[in-house]
Amino acid sequence: MAGELWPSTEESYGGRTMEEGRGKTDRVVNHVVYEGSEEESERQEQQQSSKPYVLEDHHFTIETETQRGRVRLLPKFTERSKLLRGIENYRLAILETEPQTFVVPNHWDADGIFFVTRGEGSITLVHQDRRESFNLRCGDILRIPAGTTVYLINKSNNEKLVIMTLLQPVSIPGHFEAFFGPGGENPESYFSAFSSSLLEAALNTKRDKIQRLFGQREGIIIKASEEQIKAMTHHEVGGGICPFGGESKHTCNLFSKHPSQSNQYGQLYQVDPDECRDLRELNLAIGFANFTGGSMTAPYYNSRATKIAVVTNGEGHFEMACPHLSSLEFGGSSSSRGSHPQQRRSSGPSYQKVSGRLSRGVVFIIPPGHPVVTVASKNQNLQIVCFDVNALNNEKFPLAGRRNIINQLSPDAKELAFNAPAREVDEVFKNQEDEFFFEGPRQQHEREH
Repeated sequence: MAGELWPSTEESYGGRTMEEGRGKTDRVVNHVVYEGSEEESERQEQQQSSKPYVLEDHHFTIETETQRGRVRLLPKFTERSKLLRGIENYRLAILETEPQTFVVPNHWDADGIFFVTRGEGSITLVHQDRRESFNLRCGDILRIPAGTTVYLINKSNNEKLVIMTLLQPVSIPGHFEAFFGPGGENPESYFSAFSSSLLEAALNTKRDKIQRLFGQREGIIIKASEEQIKAMTHHEVGGGICPFGGESKHTCNLFSKHPSQSNQYGQLYQVDPDECRDLRELNLAIGFANFTGGSMTAPYYNSRATKIAVVTNGEGHFEMACPHLSSLEFGGSSSSRGSHPQQRRSSGPSYQKVSGRLSRGVVFIIPPGHPVVTVASKNQNLQIVCFDVNALNNEKFPLAGRRNIINQLSPDAKELAFNAPAREVDEVFKNQEDEFFFEGPRQQHEREH
């Protein structure tokens, strides 16, 4: 998989600017009144928002920005909806730096997983007794443990470095500080919180020298000279422990693996927790799906994992079946449902379609057990980066295609489930010979006509 997963603004939205493209994503289709499954107050809260599973560019806040780059951060997922309580303690951030830049040393009170979506650079992790440095390229995955001091270099002469980061705070659930830095005035150094007498004693240095040292620099992303970049790259990058285990001179790359699913309609690359100790400790999986223009996925659901999906290129749409929304829309408040438990059990759940348009920068959430389909627009490939939370022992269950789970039912179970002869069930569910990626509805219509 060559190239980049996060193209320049001009290459996105079919040549439109990001602002022009954003208008299209604002028209996310959703036909429901959103819920609150425990209290009436939650129901009222959900009614104020029409899209709890979809977050767009304007939902990001800019945590820091200089002329050389910026860090954007999504708010806590539960600020969007209490339906997202399962991922409350995760935050999604995107770092973008201009060519020939340096991200000054800093640490966070959160564990982080880096995924490089564009460009090349190097990263250094500073431990108490050593440094580990790694080259970075598109597709690389690296864990940054909480509290580790880190600095980054974009060593390209002409290309941005873009890194997508999923963070798991370790102090306050769902909250972390985006920058703990030792030097400088803007942003403020953590040393500035200490009294001058304590710093003089701790550093065995006069006050005036300390003040000069901590009173410099503007911003965390700054310009670096070509000579400085060459010097840091030459002296530091080259050794270290591969985050997937074993000795390596590089981080591990998602695209060094064979895709788990691949045909003419798309490819799916994935690193699961059982393949990577660092992902296992954080209970995460990382994937990348590339849809051929006009193609679609099978309807499928995850058994345990909540998928946080970020569109990095292309356009399309998704549809998802959700029982939580319909339970309120058709069942009333939680108190009224509780007064008729027998009626509730006999009727079973009612599903509401949640659907949304997709374009670069849109984030959409798929909870476990919720069947979902994603479709690429006809004109260009659709590319999506996925972070799967609670991924240990997760299984992906396809509902269509050559190995769908309906085909695994016994003939009697099929007849009872669909109130039709098993032969007729098979005529529907055994008719699709492809697996996971399919020809999309427009492609199929054009081929048939």
